[in-house]
Formats: sequence, C-alpha cells, structure tokens
Amino acid sequence: MTEEREPPRYVLTGPDDEAFCWRVSEALDLGYELHGPPSVTFNGDRVIVAQALTRG
Repeated sequence: MTEEREPPRYVLTGPDDEAFCWRVSEALDLGYELHGPPSVTFNGDRVIVAQALTRG
C-alpha cells in the first residue's frame, strides 16, 4: 500500500493477543499515532480490543 492511499485514520479491532499488538506496532511504524486509549470488551469467550489511529 502506498502512503497516499493509506487512510488518514482507522480503528484496529481484534482479540487481545500478540497478533493484535503487532498490528498496532506496524501501524505506528507506518507513521500512525494512537488516538486515545484502547477500548476493551469481553464477548463471553475472549477479550476484544479496539484502538483508534490517526495519521501523524
């Protein structure tokens, strides 16, 4: 994905696991910044996390 085609903001969601942490780290490496704290919920089976990101 080229830089001009990357969205200016988006929200990552997924299970609270290592893969989610890597996805957030990759977004930060691409120049995104965290936008507020993560949101966390429990769906009856596992913890689900959401993190908003904006282009820096």
